[in-house]
Amino acid sequence: MDKKLIALLACPVCKGELTLNPEKTELICYPDAMAFPIREGIPVMLAGEARTLSTDERLDKH
Repeated sequence: MDKKLIALLACPVCKGELTLNPEKTELICYPDAMAFPIREGIPVMLAGEARTLSTDERLDKH
């Protein structure tokens, strides 16, 4: 994904910053411990489609 586009996106739950995880093609919101999928290059910014981060993922912030 384009880094400029990522900078414009915000978490739909808390409106906070998202971090790209290129290995899993996800956008991560660490405060809410949610990972939003990127499907076919399009971020799916729906809370119902997000997965919850594991404890290890929460601790490994960057």
